[in-house]
Amino acid sequence: MPKSNKYWVVIPAAGIGKRMGSDIPKQYVSVRGKTVIEHTIDNFISRKEIQNICISISESDNYWSTLPISKNKKIITTVGGNERYESVYNGLRALQDKANDDDWVLVHDAVRPCLKKSIIDRLITDISSHDVGGILALPCFETMKRVNNSNEVEETINRETIWRAQTPQVFKYQKLLLAIEKVINENIFITDEAMAMELSNHKPIVILGDENNIKITHKTDLKYLELFLEKTL
Repeated sequence: MPKSNKYWVVIPAAGIGKRMGSDIPKQYVSVRGKTVIEHTIDNFISRKEIQNICISISESDNYWSTLPISKNKKIITTVGGNERYESVYNGLRALQDKANDDDWVLVHDAVRPCLKKSIIDRLITDISSHDVGGILALPCFETMKRVNNSNEVEETINRETIWRAQTPQVFKYQKLLLAIEKVINENIFITDEAMAMELSNHKPIVILGDENNIKITHKTDLKYLELFLEKTL
């Protein structure tokens, strides 16, 4: 089968971001004249290999439709789910009549806007010859401890085998669709797409990520984004 050069993006954006403590979902907080999700989408929308970007939003979302970027011809919108992986699944279903089984899908967090072009380039290059796909991740340099329910140390974990997962995570369209469908049908909670692939006996590869590629979680992270944009815009 010839290798596909078509890429699609799914961005789950139905969350409300409770830990941010903001009056609005954190993806809609404005930094330097644009919302966080707009900065995130800007990393993909001008790339020629990206066919469409599917945004999964909450059914009660009153913010998305007010953004100019929501009208862009590359953007597809669908309704998200209660959990992140359900939003990803709905996004994949929205691409079902467009994407081929062997096309690549990049799943990226709506609130991970500090993504360098060079990192996306590396990811696309490194997964191009793989049958499954892979994830951005960073090696762990700290000493890792496993604790019990009383916060007592049970053991020290070998950090040489521990990596911190980031997004985008990139997989073949049909394999990812079936993997997430499987965990939904079996009522298994997953925290990222790679976990779904693992549970379907696939082995994603790990590609070196970037410390700048943070997930906006707390208000202090917005200052980091502002500084990042000052350096790159």
